[in-house]
Amino acid sequence: MRALPGTCGIGQVRYPTAGSASSQEEAQPFYVNAPYGIILAHNGNLTNSRQLKDELFRIDRRHINTHSDTEVLLNVLAHELQMASAGYSLDPAMLFKAVSGVHRRVRGSYAIVALIAGYGLLVFRDPYGIRPLCIGKRETEQGTEWMGASESVALEGIGFELVRDVAPGEAIFIGLDGDFYSHQCAHEASLNPCIFEYVYLARPDSCLDGVPVYNARLRMGDYLAKKIERVISAGDIDVVMPIPDSSRPAAMQVANRLGIEYREGFFKNRYVGRTFIMPGQAVRKKSVRQKLNAMAVEFKGRNVLIVDDSIVRGTTSHEIVQMARDAGANKVIFASAAPPVKFPNVYGIDMPTRGELVAHGRSDEEVARIIGADQLIYQDVTAMKQAVRDLNPALMSFEAACFDGHYITDDITPDYLNSLELARLAPAALSERDAGSDSEKAFSQLHLQLSVE
Repeated sequence: MRALPGTCGIGQVRYPTAGSASSQEEAQPFYVNAPYGIILAHNGNLTNSRQLKDELFRIDRRHINTHSDTEVLLNVLAHELQMASAGYSLDPAMLFKAVSGVHRRVRGSYAIVALIAGYGLLVFRDPYGIRPLCIGKRETEQGTEWMGASESVALEGIGFELVRDVAPGEAIFIGLDGDFYSHQCAHEASLNPCIFEYVYLARPDSCLDGVPVYNARLRMGDYLAKKIERVISAGDIDVVMPIPDSSRPAAMQVANRLGIEYREGFFKNRYVGRTFIMPGQAVRKKSVRQKLNAMAVEFKGRNVLIVDDSIVRGTTSHEIVQMARDAGANKVIFASAAPPVKFPNVYGIDMPTRGELVAHGRSDEEVARIIGADQLIYQDVTAMKQAVRDLNPALMSFEAACFDGHYITDDITPDYLNSLELARLAPAALSERDAGSDSEKAFSQLHLQLSVE
């Protein structure tokens, strides 16, 4: 990248949620050359991309070449820029009018960074502020440099100073001459950050919407310790262990609050990626053993309290519990710093089907049996939210649909969730049917089950 010419750049490290993971055509950023050269990267997930794609084709006369919702959003922005500018040179007012048009048409979550050829950098955030977005600057001999990013750590890593978070519905434009413009482009805007960022997704050294992520995980550990004290005697636990790395702050606080020894019983292979986002259950299950190794000296003959940040599919948790038993643990108690994940997430986290969620439709005792734990303790939803709110009392609401079932955009219906699940599950079932299995019948039963639900 050092060999690239120019003074502006854009990049993307998002894993795919809406679109195919196997196609290079789905990789961001996306580019469109009319009416202006625009290159755009998007973090989030559009909930009305199918409707928008149809509108773009029938009304706006724009053809979408991929299955990515990012390309849909880019073309909506391009069309709104064309309407706002009427073919003339762009100015900040026209840009903000176009972003207002995007807010009116697009539903879901989106944090956007875009470069407009010959004009500058445009960043904006959806009116609900679901996905994080911040702006930073760096003073150099050539003048002030600006940068937009999902997490503050991306700024700090290359010497930029965090200026502030981008507000929900706000757009910021920085011209090639360095001039800074900002405007609220949504008629109604409210801050509802995704709480799963604080639980797992964000790096602990980031600060999102005024909340240091590391501190939020420490507070979740405090509240989890209180819950553990209510349901189990501390004398029944010999040692507290985290699942590296994201659960380490919570586990340290649990051990500190309960007055129990904190030990590192699992060693992490740093060269294996996050199993949560790996495609396919078989791949995730195999990768857990490759990712973690249990050190028998820490487990043998002990009653172990294992603390993880969350339990989503249960694949990782089951393998971890089994590894602890294989290493000689006498008793395995599993604690989650987050509440049970019971509902699909439609705003940019790859867990859209109810059938994949181990806690969906099951009691805590049933989940404990599935993962093989002697006892399972979950964080309470109210405690999780309060842990973050303690660090920024201005955060009155969160996007926590995967925990509480409330979809903040108010456009998610049972039919929408069913269509997501069918789209995700149908290809696998149909491919097995082609191979001569009984999957055609299974797929029909699946379709009937989703319709009934």
